[in-house]
Amino acid sequence: MFLFLLIAMVVVVAAVTLAVVGGGDSAVLPEASPEQFVDPLPESRPVGRADVEALRLPVGARGYRMADVDDVLSRLGAELAERDARIAELESALAGAQATAVSSPDLFKKPGEESDR
Repeated sequence: MFLFLLIAMVVVVAAVTLAVVGGGDSAVLPEASPEQFVDPLPESRPVGRADVEALRLPVGARGYRMADVDDVLSRLGAELAERDARIAELESALAGAQATAVSSPDLFKKPGEESDR
């Protein structure tokens, strides 16, 4: 009786193993194609918060693919550097406009009055 149970258990384990591995031409598990990164970041406009939140990087065998992550990080770094330069340019223009407005002698002149020059 013990020998019969042992043989039956070996047969069941072998059948399950063959079914999972896919013995023969009829494979149970289809071949998975590797994920390819498609850059969803917009080229025609600046990257926004929603674009970054919607970004999904493909996963490799040991985590994220380094090349894809490097590409995205360099793109985001370039966008941030461009924004920082634009912010600095606008702050400089604003400071210049404020300095010009403060140094003007007609600062407290009422509308319609002429200057005393």
